[in-house]
Amino acid sequence: MDIRHMRLDEPALGTFSEEREEYERDYARLIQSPAFRRLQGKSQVFGAGSGDYYRTRLTHSLEVSQIAREAARRLAKHYPFVEQGEHPGLVVSPAVVECAALAHDLGHPPFGHRGEEVLNGLLQEQYGMKYEGNAQNFRILMFLEKRAGSGSGLDLTAAVLLAVNKYPYCIDEPGRLKGVYAPEWEIIRELRERWDMPEGAKTLETQLMDLCDDIAYSTHDIEDGIRAGKIGMDRTFFESEHLHSHLVQEIVDDEGNKDFRWEEVNIPEMVRRVLDDFISQWESIYIACGREASRTRREIKARWVSTFAGRIGIIDEAGWKRVTFVRDDACDYELLRTMEILKKLAWVTLIKDFRVQRLQMRSEIMIKQLWDSFIKPETGRLIVPSDWLQNYESHAAKWSWPRFVADYIAGMTDAYAEKVYAELFASKSGSIYEMD
Repeated sequence: MDIRHMRLDEPALGTFSEEREEYERDYARLIQSPAFRRLQGKSQVFGAGSGDYYRTRLTHSLEVSQIAREAARRLAKHYPFVEQGEHPGLVVSPAVVECAALAHDLGHPPFGHRGEEVLNGLLQEQYGMKYEGNAQNFRILMFLEKRAGSGSGLDLTAAVLLAVNKYPYCIDEPGRLKGVYAPEWEIIRELRERWDMPEGAKTLETQLMDLCDDIAYSTHDIEDGIRAGKIGMDRTFFESEHLHSHLVQEIVDDEGNKDFRWEEVNIPEMVRRVLDDFISQWESIYIACGREASRTRREIKARWVSTFAGRIGIIDEAGWKRVTFVRDDACDYELLRTMEILKKLAWVTLIKDFRVQRLQMRSEIMIKQLWDSFIKPETGRLIVPSDWLQNYESHAAKWSWPRFVADYIAGMTDAYAEKVYAELFASKSGSIYEMD
């Protein structure tokens, strides 16, 4: 069996299914899964349902998959070895990258990163356990989700599973903040050993998906911010010393920034230059678009996506290969830093906005009170949907109650979490005849 196509479970039954390519089956299982549909109700930056324009986790995932698939096709033209299969981890399949992008955010709980922080804090403080979105991806793909003919997991190909694996470590190891929970890690580790993956190395498909995720963040979130009026498209806003100092501080404080070689540049000067380039580009496009703000937003977003995606390449690095921005056959750190500055622009103007912070504080209160309502098994089981409870009881030997509660809350959309909270704590809400 092709080592990239191998599955952990038996193939699905049915003649129609057998007629499809392996990765087409993965794609179908992902987009038809409840976990994928629930992304439409989970926050990206603005709360899901706050407007018919702004992105949700679902639209974000679709956009990442589109960028990643086209980038994969381009890499195949420029780097023929990615189609030759000399090593399973050094292949780039557009279909695999697309599936990985669709699945990369499944593990995010309601209310964005704040929800993730709250669940992790509750589990760690009370039970010494962790909650992390990337680890939850694998819990969903390999345990919580169901498909026809299987009682546990979607049974995706090894190629797709490893392409989702941005952090190839067990999260329970001391000092690990991101990774894979121990039960799923045992399987992922076995797959990596079969593929003869170097320790800590990521497949090219993983790296490409991750880079395209960053491209989407640094362009699409800014488009939403402009539309919402949080990013003012004028010189006064972009030349603000207050904004500049915030961006510089975010860059300096971010431990994940170490690989961008910030020590090679004057950070305040580069921040000022990138922001000046952005507003200058906006001004020229605005005139070219007949002074229509909506057309200008879409055009400037498209140009930045094209700039970033067009510079994706592959270089040799430390005995493995790296997907990154490439210029003159070397890593283009200047463009990486530019993308990071734009990501920080979205962060300080959107996430740090006081109204967003109020909503996040509200969501923190809701998640904590939902947790308190469910965490005692003798009373919590009385207010959990029967299908969840039946699933728990059939797997109770390997499913602790605290992890079950975290799984249940994490699977909620923003709106459903608010609905359950209202049923438990508001004076009146809904009807007992509503279907959960």
